[in-house]
Amino acid sequence: MSHLPVIVGMGGVNPAGRTSGHQAFRRTVLDALPADDQAQTLLGLAAMMRLAHAQADDTWHDADGQPLDAAAIVEQTRQRVLDHTLIRRIEDPRFNAEGLPANRRASLALEAPMTFHVRRRQLPESLPPTWQVRELDRRTLEVTVPAGEMDVMLPETRPAQVRAAGQLPSGFEPSRLYRSVHHPRGLSMTIFAASDCLGDSGLDWDELRDRLDPDQVAVYAGNSIGQLDDEGWGGLLKSFVSGKRATSKQMPLGYGQMPADFLNAYVLGSVGGTGAALGACASFLYNLRLGVDDIRAGRRRLVMVGTADAPITPEIVEGFRAMGALADDDSLKALDALELLTDADYQRACRPFARNCGFTMGESSQFLMLMDDALALEVGAEVLGSVPEVFVNADGWKRSISAPGIGNYITLGKAASLVRDMLGDTALRERTIVHAHGTSTPKNRVTESHVLDLVAQAHGIQAWPVVAVKAFVGHSQGSAAGDQLASALGSFAHGLLPGIPTLEAVADDVHAERLRLFRDPQRFRADAAFINAKGFGGNNATGVVLSPAVTERLLVARHGETAVAAWQARREATREAAAGYHRDADFGRFHPRYRFGEGVLEGPELEVSDAAIHIPGYARPVSLVVDNPFGRLDDGEES
Repeated sequence: MSHLPVIVGMGGVNPAGRTSGHQAFRRTVLDALPADDQAQTLLGLAAMMRLAHAQADDTWHDADGQPLDAAAIVEQTRQRVLDHTLIRRIEDPRFNAEGLPANRRASLALEAPMTFHVRRRQLPESLPPTWQVRELDRRTLEVTVPAGEMDVMLPETRPAQVRAAGQLPSGFEPSRLYRSVHHPRGLSMTIFAASDCLGDSGLDWDELRDRLDPDQVAVYAGNSIGQLDDEGWGGLLKSFVSGKRATSKQMPLGYGQMPADFLNAYVLGSVGGTGAALGACASFLYNLRLGVDDIRAGRRRLVMVGTADAPITPEIVEGFRAMGALADDDSLKALDALELLTDADYQRACRPFARNCGFTMGESSQFLMLMDDALALEVGAEVLGSVPEVFVNADGWKRSISAPGIGNYITLGKAASLVRDMLGDTALRERTIVHAHGTSTPKNRVTESHVLDLVAQAHGIQAWPVVAVKAFVGHSQGSAAGDQLASALGSFAHGLLPGIPTLEAVADDVHAERLRLFRDPQRFRADAAFINAKGFGGNNATGVVLSPAVTERLLVARHGETAVAAWQARREATREAAAGYHRDADFGRFHPRYRFGEGVLEGPELEVSDAAIHIPGYARPVSLVVDNPFGRLDDGEES
């Protein structure tokens, strides 16, 4: 019997807020929530954004330290929370009044010799042969350039052509929450997100680790394009032309698999399986597939899966704008016949399946903890859902690497067939939802809607509910499917589907005959969700996520009612621990797990035999007994 991968914890952060406790999901359906849930969501975001803070006795104070009750905090901060979460005008000043720093090549025609003074250390090592240099003192030189042509780079600022993005809530800086030293933003988000996932699970990591062979744990995490801000490859690649010195950290910290490396080295202390699968916008699902395959095959019993992308930098934004992929200011003005763009216009920049002009960049880090179902029952884990399979297919022959293709028909078709076979025709037709890739580009609205509509037709689905969370949080590249999956888990928990708030009307070229596209949140009880990704270059993936209720029915069928009843009793302590974590997080008390330099081992400390390796600090040894499916040759047999 194959093992069922169940989700026992989720964590992360995106423009809607914190993933654990469904805070970010609740922000996307805020107006549809009961008043108490709305207040809890707004209070938690206010604390996260440092607009308010709670004392040790749980009394609230505003940003100036004045004591206020919770209702007053909500009233005082509500509008700022709403205005400074989700998609909005980019808050980095380089994208606004100051402009983006740049250089322009120029050739100066000097009509007479030019003399200037410069510090010795600022003079280039290799000088043109016509330059004359005279020492004024130990630090200063005088340089004379003869008349004629001189090539220079003139500094300038260029107005940003893209000013909308899905940014983390204003005031929230994950690097401030732990001892971060020159960490790229994506890796700071990784530390927070993985710690949030551990807290959300309600399980003690050290106790879990002691229960397992260290090699029964794996981490699959990465991103789509590495760390390209100044602390990573971004700073490294422009160091020469910017006149800055490359550091020893920029090269190693820029690698795309670094989120997995950070988890192993500083959060989990894992010596088990590791890796990262990079697949453009489908990267989260690619990593999820690795974890699901490992658990189903019995290679691992516990897997942390995730991604972290922080692509809102001038260079990355300009790269996507040059492709014609982004909703830039001029396109947004033309779309709505506007002279000027207001903050409200920027908040409406991403319009999946409506008349649109390009996607909106976002940043996000999302992590899941997966277990095999037997281990989840054994430890009393909370079950947020299960992932029976993730399907991946390429596009085949293409006109260009960025053009859409046919692979997504295969992935979604397989996913729908699996749900039909597991849950039946009625469940597929009436109790499933699709979390669309929904990028807000003109090509995507046509091609993805055709995929969804055609698969719906094949299975007799008449009105398939479609969710497109990029309308709220933007396109976080490799983490996009993580945003979708976290939202699906929120829908399971709250019985609500986020609408597409920027969908004033479905575009004429959208294939929507069998799709239900809606603007406001709707009540819906789903048995399963399809997480769809149409990645750049033909990286298509569709993940199947089953609801907690369906998963529990599977657990009963697989393990029996007695075992499930015993699990439910053990789960109470887990739920209590998770609730304590969520309460602290809602008060803004974050304590990311970051253990730099602890328990470092290099080899001589190990006890190695032919059957096992004993590692100091780990309760169980690593078994060296491996499966050999190829048989054995006798020692004396000639090759």
